[in-house]
Amino acid sequence: MKLKKLFPVILSAVILMFPAETSALSKYGSSGQEVRNIQTRLKNWGYYSYTVDGIYGWRTVNAVKEFQRKNGLTPDGIAGSATLAKIGLPTGQQSSSGYNSDLELLARVINGEARGEPYEGQVAVGAVVLNRVRHSSFPNTIAGVVYQDGAFTAVDDGQINAAVTDSCRKAARDAMNGWDPTGGAIYYYNPATATSSWIRTRPVITTIGKHVFCK
Repeated sequence: MKLKKLFPVILSAVILMFPAETSALSKYGSSGQEVRNIQTRLKNWGYYSYTVDGIYGWRTVNAVKEFQRKNGLTPDGIAGSATLAKIGLPTGQQSSSGYNSDLELLARVINGEARGEPYEGQVAVGAVVLNRVRHSSFPNTIAGVVYQDGAFTAVDDGQINAAVTDSCRKAARDAMNGWDPTGGAIYYYNPATATSSWIRTRPVITTIGKHVFCK
């Protein structure tokens, strides 16, 4: 009888000693495939310039901190669920992985780049992101395209972290569901503010709102 009474107490102690995996994260001293994935993503985007070795050392910590600072996160150098979600890696939580994670990131890009545009123009910006994912010249994930160095002004100036409007969330869903008002564009620009002479040489497909969409 005494052993039976003690068992729940022992079990509770074990649970406290070994918390659920949902709290898992990568930080200094961690190693393994998730660390390799983090290093690979950050290296592709220019935050990490060293060997992808799967070891979470100080170089990885500093790269994660730089990424966090650039993307409105607390720069603690720890790859917790919020950081992993913005990097585009699974976190073990359904709301931050797979389709939902991609949809949220796409909505934030649309919001940062085109929340003042007509609805069709908002969908068009989302379509450009998805067209790049499918194009051989760009990364093959939404996070990879969004965080590619210099790809989107909203990432550089922090507008990607602004509160997302309902319109932009709906536009992200429509783009994910296949609506492409651009006809396959992989670039766009605002002629009134664009400073790149190169972008103006791209073949124009269509103009929606203030944006010119091109190949």
